[in-house]
This record gives sequence, structure tokens and C-alpha cells, in this order.
Amino acid sequence: MTDHSDITTSVTPSSGSGTAGSSGKVGFVSLGCPKALVDSERILTQLRMDNYDVVNSYDDADVVVVNTCGFIDDAKQESLEAIREAMAANGKVIVTGCMGKGKDADTIREQNPNILAITGPQAYEEVMTAVHQWVPPLKKEHDPFSDLVPPQGVKLTPRHYSYLKISEGCNHSCTFCIIPDMRGKHVSRPIGDVLDEAKRLVDAGTREILVISQDTSAYGVDRKYRTDFWNGKPVKTKLYDLCNELGNLGAWVRLHYVYPYPNVDDVLPLMVEGKILPYLDIPFQHASPRILKLMKRPAHAENTLERIKKWREMVPELVIRSTFVVGFPGETEEDFQMLIDWLEEAELDRVGCFKYSPVDGAKANDLPDHVAPEIQQQRYDRFMQTQQTISTRKLSRKIGQRMAVIIDEIDDEGAVGRTMGDAPNIDGMVYLNEFHECAPGDIIEVEIEHADEYDLWASPVMEAPQSQLDDE
Repeated sequence: MTDHSDITTSVTPSSGSGTAGSSGKVGFVSLGCPKALVDSERILTQLRMDNYDVVNSYDDADVVVVNTCGFIDDAKQESLEAIREAMAANGKVIVTGCMGKGKDADTIREQNPNILAITGPQAYEEVMTAVHQWVPPLKKEHDPFSDLVPPQGVKLTPRHYSYLKISEGCNHSCTFCIIPDMRGKHVSRPIGDVLDEAKRLVDAGTREILVISQDTSAYGVDRKYRTDFWNGKPVKTKLYDLCNELGNLGAWVRLHYVYPYPNVDDVLPLMVEGKILPYLDIPFQHASPRILKLMKRPAHAENTLERIKKWREMVPELVIRSTFVVGFPGETEEDFQMLIDWLEEAELDRVGCFKYSPVDGAKANDLPDHVAPEIQQQRYDRFMQTQQTISTRKLSRKIGQRMAVIIDEIDDEGAVGRTMGDAPNIDGMVYLNEFHECAPGDIIEVEIEHADEYDLWASPVMEAPQSQLDDE
């Protein structure tokens, strides 16, 4: 949303389909992580199926839906600001997502007493009920040519990559996190439904599937790895079986939010076979056993350095990304130095870092010895400088290598893509200056010529890319 006209409107529900002034136009604001983005895509798909037009201006919208994020306080503030903006510019707002429950919902209602409705995460039917109540869709003759919703649904990502959510919720009790309170316990989707969705996405042009959940390694645990049927053959509701079948669809398959349980070792042979990408996104969060215990992190007792060494022996080209928290309550200089030493030995490829911040409702708020903000900032700077040195060293080793790159965009300066070791929006890029003979979604072979702290520069070494244009 970019329209900032100052409009505050008090509205009452429309009554009956076709009510005057009800044009069936819905504005949509999507905030938060890829898992929330998938929720937004599902709501948008249902809006299209119910004959609503989705518009990108507050002025044109009969109602605005805001999908919120409540993971950390900064995300909450961004969500509250988006709600205030929508209320000021339009006045008819439905709120959904992670802030739609408990105290956060109370805060939203207190700040915006005229809000139309507030629903929690994954509350697709409640959102649609609210939209129908306040803006009934216009009755019009159905045109199968202009009204057809694509089989893959409405997507908010580019055509060539898609997020595939395999489960909802989380069974862990990490002290800094309130996701189980917001999204409930871990519930795996039936494997047949997941594979059906993946097949539709690939058939519609997806060339990279990004598997997401709160805990990808736990897929199928709640279903006791039940055997389902897909394409006429039995398939277990289990991470290995899911990856094996996804690997047969002909797209890149990338695993996110993987916990280092023993079953992670099972999927590594699929990387060797080329069925899934040699990429693991594992949220280690810290290296000090004492801090990990305070965090109540799952698998914190694992000897992660030995695991990483073993994984790299099995898959030499493996890329590991992770996220960490510095300045957690009780973190001493000794704990932090242990993290720095671990980071230097682990030599992870891609790393993100967050300074700890209290989240309303998180158990870590009650822990003693909170770290002063200035010390948090110092540790954050030291951590990022350490990782920058590691990343620079590792990327420089790629100079002269030939690698497959998927193209994300083409601008006046040339094409921009990613290697198999880089996820969209969070990892590095590959710049192909002055190369324009490609399209988004093409996978081409390049030779790496230059590297800096986070990105690569390369030139193509093949004339005819594997192009999406060939399929059209």
C-alpha cells in the first residue's frame, strides 16, 4: 500500500449482495515471514474465487485486510503502524494473523476501536466471513475466461519460486518465542495434499520450491509417519519421503527451518543424488550450552560442530545458513566468546543475527540479568564482523568455479540471480553485468569472477539457458 490520503471513515455492515457502494474490491497488506505470506496467498486465492478484485490502493478498496506479524516487538510495531495507516487512509479494516489473538488483539482494538474484525493466524474462513459481512461480492455473470483462478492459486512471489508450507504450529517451548501461543501445536499437512500443491506449482512454472514450517524436521511426527497415497503409490508422512517425492518434480527443492535432529542425516543422500539442493537452514541460535538451556532450545545437547563436519563429509558442497541471538538474558562475555569461537570453527555460509528483545508473553522476560542495550549492540557488531570475515573468505574460494544460477530479475545493468546455496530475500546474489539474454526463472551455468562479503559476480558460460520461455 502506498496511498497515504487522510481518510477516516466510520462504516456499518452492508446488507445483502449487490448493496449500493459495494464494488467487491479488497486491499491487502501482508507482513511477516514466508509462513505468513503463504497464509496471505490462501486468503487472496479465496478472495479471487469469491469474485473479489484485489486492489493496491486504499482509495479503491471497499475494505482492507491486514495480515500481521507478532514474532518480535519491532514486527508488532510495524503491524500496528500498518493498521493505523489503513484506518487513516480507508477506515474499513479487517485484521488477521499472529497479532489477532490475546493481548495483541486487545491492543489493536484499544488503538483502533472502529476496526471491523480481528481474527487469529490461519483463520481463513473467519477472514472471508468478515469480508462477506462488510462487503458482499457483487452478483455478476460468471465468465470462465476472465474469472478463472489459476490452479496454483494467487501467489505473492514471482512465478519461478514458491513457498510450500508443510505444517502449522510448533511443539517447542523456547523461552524467547510465543509462536506456539499464536499458532498452536505442530500439525503436519497430509503428504498427499502437500505433494498435490507442489505439483500444481511446478506445472504453473515454479522452478524452485522453498519448504517452510516452524519445524521442518518434525514433519509427520504428529501423524506417527502415517502412510498416505499419492499418484497411486504409498508415501509415508515423513521428511525423507516428502523430499524424495519433491525431488522427482523437476524443480529446485530448498529446506528451511530444519532442526538438527538425527533424521536430518537421512536426507543428505538426496542432496548427493541431486534431488534436493545442498542447503540447510538451521536456527542454531547460540553455542553456549548454558544459554541454550536458558532458551530451552530443542536438540541443544547435540555436538553441532561434529554434526556439521559429518554433513560436509557426506555433501562437500553443502551450504548452511543459520540465525543467532546475542544479548540473551544472562549471557556473559564468556558465553558470547564461546559463540564467536564456535562461529569461527563452524564456518557457516550464511548467517543472520538478532539482538534479544523482550516479547510480550515470552518466558525469557522473567529471566534475571538482562543485558544492557549498549552491550548487546557491541556484541552484535563483533558477531557480524566475525561472520563478514568468514563469508568473505568462503566466497572468495568460489572464484573460478562454474555454478548453476537461477535468474530472479533483469534490469538495465544486467541479470541478477542466485546459486543453489542462496535463498531469495535472505542470502546473497549473483550479478551478471551486461547480460540480458534471459528471463526470470531461467537456470544458467556461470563462471564466478569476483566476490565481496556477501555477493558474487559472474559471466554466463552457456548460450541457451533452461528457459521458462521455452514452456510458453
